[in-house]
Amino acid sequence: MNIVLSDPKTGKAFGKKVEVTALFLNKRIGEQVKLDSLGLEGFEAKIAGGSDKQGFPMRKDIPGMARKKIFIKKGTGFHPQRKGERKKVSVRGNTISEEIEQVNLIITKQGNKKLEELFGTEKKEPEQEISAKEKLVKDSLENVGNVEIAGDAKEAKGKIRR
Repeated sequence: MNIVLSDPKTGKAFGKKVEVTALFLNKRIGEQVKLDSLGLEGFEAKIAGGSDKQGFPMRKDIPGMARKKIFIKKGTGFHPQRKGERKKVSVRGNTISEEIEQVNLIITKQGNKKLEELFGTEKKEPEQEISAKEKLVKDSLENVGNVEIAGDAKEAKGKIRR
């Protein structure tokens, strides 16, 4: 099962694959969950939603665990393109079962460490991108004093025909 932790203070989201699904089973959207068993000591989160193995989203207003077909005009599972458009779509209920593949969580209580430290996503310095031409020039300048390349070029000088 995948969990996606959203931190409302920083506006960042962190993903993690977990094997402990018993923590979330039979919980509903909107319930509080302590994340100590996932290695996140002191953190608490609210279940915001999720999706099943086939990608169908969970809806807060549908009770149970089963997948159901509902007729909707807006909201989770359908975004209309025209005014007044409605559609029959398949969605999951608001209770987490074994079929749920992803659970979305919103952090409500912070622990003693930052999420960036726990997930190992510290800020990285952006690398300067160089064009292909600049890269060739750089490589050429590095190989100016290289004797092996000069010897190969000297041997191939008379053998190449155009």
